[in-house]
Amino acid sequence: MTTSHTSALAEIREVNLSYLLLAQRLLQEDRVSAMYRLGLSEPVAQVLLSLTLAQAVKVASSSHLLCRFRFDDHAILSSLADKDKSAALAHAHAAILLADGPIEQIG
Repeated sequence: MTTSHTSALAEIREVNLSYLLLAQRLLQEDRVSAMYRLGLSEPVAQVLLSLTLAQAVKVASSSHLLCRFRFDDHAILSSLADKDKSAALAHAHAAILLADGPIEQIG
């Protein structure tokens, strides 16, 4: 493996672990809000909450990103990137668009 490939894999693992730990913290603080923000179903939220640190590290060691952008819809990304809107308005509009889709589609 090349150095850049090895570095990219290490960065993916770091992002994965950060995402898992953030998801767990958000779920512990406010489960319903975290599920909405992260686009998680109840079963996935339960699995994330039940992970030990060792299990989270093991899951994070995947070479695939565990999180993904939920901006498959042009309208959502355009709303967030719209320079003419205030940041608060853009975030509110994106939240409304995300809430319109089924959890399985965006999560």
